[in-house]
Amino acid sequence: MKRHKSTSFALLIIDMINDFQFKHGDMLLEHTKLIIDPILTLKKQMKEQGFPIIYVNDHYDLWQADFDKIIDRCKNDGNASLIERIKPQQDEFFLIKPKHSAFYGTALNTLLKRLKVETLIITGIAGNICVLFTANDAYMREYQLWIPEDCIASASEADNNYALKMMDHVLKASIRKSGDR
Repeated sequence: MKRHKSTSFALLIIDMINDFQFKHGDMLLEHTKLIIDPILTLKKQMKEQGFPIIYVNDHYDLWQADFDKIIDRCKNDGNASLIERIKPQQDEFFLIKPKHSAFYGTALNTLLKRLKVETLIITGIAGNICVLFTANDAYMREYQLWIPEDCIASASEADNNYALKMMDHVLKASIRKSGDR
């Protein structure tokens, strides 16, 4: 496995492998389509600089950190092209989570310490739930936070904006577009 830079950044991609089969899932899917290109551009830049890419995803009752199985479970007519574009590559990390936060019940903190990560760039869905809860837990663990505002989506714009405001004001996250590094 490629050695990653120390005392650096990691890109978290939260819950992007998703079936969107829930209340307001159709709204979240439409907003998610808007963040795919910025996430992929950021992912490419991070990878070129040798920084780790870490996917953390719901397990969909499979309880196996096997992204191919989770993709098969989640793929449908509405999201198949989106999943094909955003799915993890073999050289990227993939963790499953049982609840909203990427830290809860996962090896994420241990992995980040091992990689000597100090700053997390958090992307994905839903901005007002899983991204916000992950950012909160990261803040409690004293990570620096950058939340690219064009790389998170919620079912409603109002909820997304509220989450961004909370991460800015309460969690001291840097909130700016992905291209404003």
